[in-house]
Amino acid sequence: MEKELVVNENKQKKPFLFKLGIGLLILYPILWGLVAIVPFTPFPTHIKATVITVCIVVGEIFFLIGVAFVGKEVVTKYKSKLNPKNWRRKDDRQKYEE
Repeated sequence: MEKELVVNENKQKKPFLFKLGIGLLILYPILWGLVAIVPFTPFPTHIKATVITVCIVVGEIFFLIGVAFVGKEVVTKYKSKLNPKNWRRKDDRQKYEE
């Protein structure tokens, strides 16, 4: 029981800006997803164009602020995990290790 308490006390809490940066990085692809969905809505063309432009600009701003808050190393780490080129390499390494 004492060991569990010690582990919890040593665990560092993430600062608010780090959590905010992660949240902004999560919103970034959601805004880009809206860009793909908006053209199929029944709104007038000028509203669609405005919404798409705003989503792109705000998404890029969220991405840059999120990178500034979480740090370049964290973003590079997650980008490498999300890159489809690296998915196959991990599978190949596991096959050779077995």
